Amino acid sequence: MPDLPDAASAEIARLRRELAEARARIAQLESLVDEDTLIPVANRRAFVRELGRTIAFAERYGFPSSILYFDVDNLKQINDRYGHPAGDAVLCRVAAVLLENTRTSDLVGRLGGDEFGVILVRTTREQAERRAAALAAAIAAAPLRWSGIAIPISASYGLYTFVGKDDPQVALDAADQAMYRHKRRNVAEPPRRRARVKQAPGGSRR
Repeated sequence: MPDLPDAASAEIARLRRELAEARARIAQLESLVDEDTLIPVANRRAFVRELGRTIAFAERYGFPSSILYFDVDNLKQINDRYGHPAGDAVLCRVAAVLLENTRTSDLVGRLGGDEFGVILVRTTREQAERRAAALAAAIAAAPLRWSGIAIPISASYGLYTFVGKDDPQVALDAADQAMYRHKRRNVAEPPRRRARVKQAPGGSRR
């Protein structure tokens, strides 16, 4: 193949750079669509999508996976006493603890204001119970230093284990309900009304 003129080679190189830059911008935009606006974890939309994929994967290959649902305790009181920037810092601290103590195959997401989810791939109910308790303990062991004050952090949790044939939203709601029962037993907070969720076939509920 004959050598290209210098001008043609330069033009091809420029086009390749522009293509690479365009791909990088597209990847960045896709990441922003799936990322929480405050914390560098998946947002609810991306989390539910990945939960659906994990459920389908579990059904296809016949192994269990689990979802953990965490709710930060007393975040309103922290906001009222120390201000919303402190509350945001608490949320960032919880997300960091979850990310530091989960596998690369797991997925951490922010599901709402003070709620987080973790998808545990290839994890039985018993394993998920241990992981949830360990993560809650890790959160409690990482108080936030704010203006010279140590703000204690804790989180209530629930879980749901599935082997496929589950609706992602039903699985999420079941884990949420389990978390709420745990919170009522362990934290003195005003009760929040939540709709009752029927257990889906093939799953187990804490």
